[in-house]
This record gives sequence, structure tokens and C-alpha cells, in this order.
Amino acid sequence: MIRDFHLADFFTLANGCSGTGAIFLAMDHVREASADKVYAAGLLVVAALVFDVLDGRIARWRHDTSPLGRELDSLADVISFGVAPACLAYAVGMTGVWDALALLYFVACGISRLARYNVTAETLAGARGKVTYFEGVPIPSSTVLVLLLGLLAWLGRIGPALPLGVIRLGPFHLHPLVLLFALSGSLMISKTLRIPKP
Repeated sequence: MIRDFHLADFFTLANGCSGTGAIFLAMDHVREASADKVYAAGLLVVAALVFDVLDGRIARWRHDTSPLGRELDSLADVISFGVAPACLAYAVGMTGVWDALALLYFVACGISRLARYNVTAETLAGARGKVTYFEGVPIPSSTVLVLLLGLLAWLGRIGPALPLGVIRLGPFHLHPLVLLFALSGSLMISKTLRIPKP
């Protein structure tokens, strides 16, 4: 199967592996409570973003776009910009039941957004053969949330010290900060928001 891969696909795999490494580091943070693990996880998500940008540029430069490459890209993006940020948010203290539901919603929105893009890309490309805009915010935008978590770790504002505290809604707890993830997910699945594609 590796013989079917194009050069860009290896950068896509590097994206997915970077995101998986970030998940491992988030789990390490839960075990060791080390802010260094949060920083390293954030750096891996940033690395995933770099690989994500490069794979697209390389594919266009070499005229190597393929259905396999598009599917690989979506799968890697789900890991690096959906699951990894959600895991990191959970690791730094957003562990209430409502938090978990908001983070699951965020991941589900990311998956849905990427599936919609894959299904509609050819239609959106039109006669020119290139998609000119994204419907909804692209999932790599979640890198901003990861950088925010890294900043909070640097400021010592994770765990019980998360900004905005915690509130009780019914029998469960919610950290209001997790609503940024819910907002991010909602912007991803928006059909009215159109972002020009570079």
C-alpha cells in the first residue's frame, strides 16, 4: 500500500502521528501533572498544523492530489485538531460530565465538518477544479485553543485554577471555559460562514 502513497501523503501521516503524540502527552500530564507535557503536546499540535499546510502545498506543487490523499488528510485532521485538543482540555482539568459532553460535541463537529467537505469538495470546486472557500471554520483553527491551553499552563491556571472556575448544573459540574470548544465546534459546522480558501 505504501507504494500507492504520494510524497504529500507522508506529510499527512506526519500530521496524524504528531496529533497522536499530543494525545500521549496529554495522558502523561494526567499521570504526572507536569506543565511541560502540556507545552510539548501543544508543540506537537503546532507541528501537525505545519505538516497539514505542507501536505496541501506539496500535493498542488506536484499535481499529486488523489481521493486517497483527501481521505488521509481528513483522518489525520480529526486526530490532530479534533481528538488531541479535546484530550488536552480534559487533561488540564475540564473533566466534569458537562465538560466531557461539550468536548465530545466539539469532536463530533470536527468529524462532521470534514465529512461534509469530502462529500462536497468536487461540487464546490466547480469548473475551475479548485475549492475557493470553506463552509464553516476549518478544523485546524482549533490550534488556537491548544495554544490557549499552553498559555494557561504557563500561567499556572490549569486544574483547579482554570479561569472562570466551575459551576454546578444539576448533578454535574461545568467549567465555563469548555464553552470555547463548543463554540469552535459550532463554527466548524456552520453552513452560512464562508472562509476564503488560500
